[in-house]
Amino acid sequence: MAVNVYATSGTTDNLSRHDMLNWVNDCLQTRFGKIEEMCTGAAYCQFMDMLFPGSVHLKKVKFNTKLEHEYINNFKVLQASFKKMQVDKIVPVDRLIKGKFQDNFEFLQWFKKFFDANYGGQEYDALEMRGGEAVGDAASKPGARVGVAAPRSGAKTSSGMPKRSPAARPAGGAPTGMSRPAASRPPMGSGGGMRSQNGGGAINADLQAQVEDLNTQIMDMKLTIEGLEKERDFYFGKLRDVEVLCQENENVEGIESQMMKKHALIKVLDILYETEEGFAVPEGEEGPPLPDEEY
Repeated sequence: MAVNVYATSGTTDNLSRHDMLNWVNDCLQTRFGKIEEMCTGAAYCQFMDMLFPGSVHLKKVKFNTKLEHEYINNFKVLQASFKKMQVDKIVPVDRLIKGKFQDNFEFLQWFKKFFDANYGGQEYDALEMRGGEAVGDAASKPGARVGVAAPRSGAKTSSGMPKRSPAARPAGGAPTGMSRPAASRPPMGSGGGMRSQNGGGAINADLQAQVEDLNTQIMDMKLTIEGLEKERDFYFGKLRDVEVLCQENENVEGIESQMMKKHALIKVLDILYETEEGFAVPEGEEGPPLPDEEY
């Protein structure tokens, strides 16, 4: 039976998106490049297999897919494991499969909290368990390689991820059972070509880091713009409501004029202090002041 956690933005560690991705990639030996890739649900299924062996049928999980109906299938596998281990969390499948950053980031934050509460330090070779399949968009890029070292230590790092110990190396220097990749072997003749290749790889790595940083800045700007547009529409709606109310009462005359104007003033105050659905006024703050009974 799993330990349930109820994490909110106030109780979850403030890990950045890069920290979260590093944690996922290190635990599962994946190459996810952005939070949105978690929308497939495959990573969560393998996390459950790591935490609770036998709770997930990994053969039913589609690790590399771009099809929404297969995302849904993966989340059904996840929900079945949640039910089996009595996890109370409701999985917002309809929102997650859309691949939006915010929804997937919030669910990943909760899962990190859940992982920390349930991980017992057990060894787990994620790559072997999924048949050596490379996972993540970054793994499909030319020259990308997925590491084969498995988590061998029960200890956890500060971020809650299992540590990996280096593979045993014989006298020749290469890990046992592995030959050196052809790309890493020095070419025949002068060593200048090898230095050139290494230099080119470093430049490519720097460019990739710059691209990722720019993508992060673009995403932050998009989120900021969305918030500003929402706030603009909210206050414009208030202004329009007040305008309509004024137009309805601009020609009021006679004995009922003062009563109508008083009623209109109360409605204006209601509009000004109106909040969006789900917003609660903080304790200790009063509502809108009411007009005096006499003028």
